[in-house]
Amino acid sequence: MIHDDASAFAAELAPGRALMGLDLGTKTIGVAVSDRMRSVASPLEVVKRRKFTLDAERLATLAAGRDIGGIVLGLPRNMDGSEGPRAQSTRAFARNLSGRLDLPICFWDERLSTVAAERALLEGDASRAKRASVVDQVAAAYILQGALDRLGHL
Repeated sequence: MIHDDASAFAAELAPGRALMGLDLGTKTIGVAVSDRMRSVASPLEVVKRRKFTLDAERLATLAAGRDIGGIVLGLPRNMDGSEGPRAQSTRAFARNLSGRLDLPICFWDERLSTVAAERALLEGDASRAKRASVVDQVAAAYILQGALDRLGHL
């Protein structure tokens, strides 16, 4: 099931299973995972987008290998909170993904997550090439960590 509300998402989660965070881009999907206690998000990898079926297959493999219990998908809202074409595309991706994975999906506002990831990488003195190769998975970790922090207060 797909949720906009963290409380409804939390009610559907099985205890003791990790969560996966996704930062959906047009060319890549940043992937992060949590620990089983759902307290810390860690960047995992960047999936280069090809066809939806191949992308979904890779995400399903990652989810099965890490005993994932739910997915947090960054929703790219405009700065005024409205939803544009990218948000609509993300919602369509979630609908398609939910047909392939039997996992609850929760949208999480991803405004400024990539900016925060870039800033953290700059502060860590990462080279331009290194930043480009990992920024999406670090952004996914920011998205997931925000959701984990919220879930921890429910």
